[in-house]
Amino acid sequence: MDEDMLADQRRLVELVEAEGWDVTDLEISAYDSPWADEDDPEATVTITARKPYENEGDDEDEDSPYRLK
Repeated sequence: MDEDMLADQRRLVELVEAEGWDVTDLEISAYDSPWADEDDPEATVTITARKPYENEGDDEDEDSPYRLK
């Protein structure tokens, strides 16, 4: 795998985490593009992240049938 691709992946993770997200899964796929005639590889990065949000005191959802108690 190209070191530039891995460095870009790390930078993307840093950006996501800087916004308060917790990265829970990460995948990078490197491949030669079937659509381009060039020999340069491409990469796809998939980042799964979670971020909890505080309840702002709005108890409207307390009676929701979808909320587990």
